[in-house]
Amino acid sequence: MEEKKQGLFARLLSGLTKTRKQLAGGFASVFGLSIIDDDFYEELEEILIMSDIGIHATEDIIDSLKEQVAEKHIHEPAACRQLLMDTIKERMDLGENAYEYENKTSVLLVVGVNGVGKTTSIGKLAAQFKADRKKVVLAAADTFRAGAIEQLTEWAHRAGVDIIAQQEGADPASVVFDAIAAAKARKADILICDTAGRLHNKKNLMEELKKINRIIDREYPEAYRETLIVLDGTTGQNALAQAKVFMEAADVSGIILTKMDGTARGGIAVAIQAELGIPVKYIGVGEHIEDLQKFDADSFVEAIFAE
Repeated sequence: MEEKKQGLFARLLSGLTKTRKQLAGGFASVFGLSIIDDDFYEELEEILIMSDIGIHATEDIIDSLKEQVAEKHIHEPAACRQLLMDTIKERMDLGENAYEYENKTSVLLVVGVNGVGKTTSIGKLAAQFKADRKKVVLAAADTFRAGAIEQLTEWAHRAGVDIIAQQEGADPASVVFDAIAAAKARKADILICDTAGRLHNKKNLMEELKKINRIIDREYPEAYRETLIVLDGTTGQNALAQAKVFMEAADVSGIILTKMDGTARGGIAVAIQAELGIPVKYIGVGEHIEDLQKFDADSFVEAIFAE
């Protein structure tokens, strides 16, 4: 188990290379200063904002750091490095029940705009759940995007899990209805529903998600519910804006942050959690199935600050 954890951390370390390189010079400069003064805090603030941690989260982190520096009578900037890491970790902690759906009969509703890696993330999750000996059913309820059903079907075959699909253009709620019946009949542990992501047609999207939720409430009230939004880490603050729109339409309970290996601004993971109050539950740092990892605050911060 320890070996597996080390392997996952190595992947995380590799996946966050661009972010770490972006921060390395700034951290070396600021923690190499001779005294802790206004310049030190200003420079640190600028580095954090540049990494896309965002103004709101950065101000909170800096305020906390100032308090601790005063309380502990710290005078050396170098001594603030670990304090800063611990402060960020605290704000990213998921708590004990973040993955409760793994231990119960559950429905995972997965939302997100086209192009963020939604279907791929669902496929990777399905494969991981299957590897944990869970019975998984997929619902292809993203019925309007060309190729979405075929893509999810391919992932279902690859992961060795069942899929319920209708033809392109079918009513998504009808697909979910059929999938619930199948999940019950096959005594599935987890039903994962892929849903549409057409933000330019916001009103229709909201109605569609509400209809799907009503079907699940009515047909599968005993199932534990989780709604995960998939966001593309390379889009930075734009990902935040997308999340806010989906939060109006669905009770989003967690975030899958993809393509983190493609950005030098990995601080977006901190910003999203701080701004939205919703935890990042998975982070994608590469193409392979195991590159979609459960989010671990300690590992994430250690990987970004690694020298």
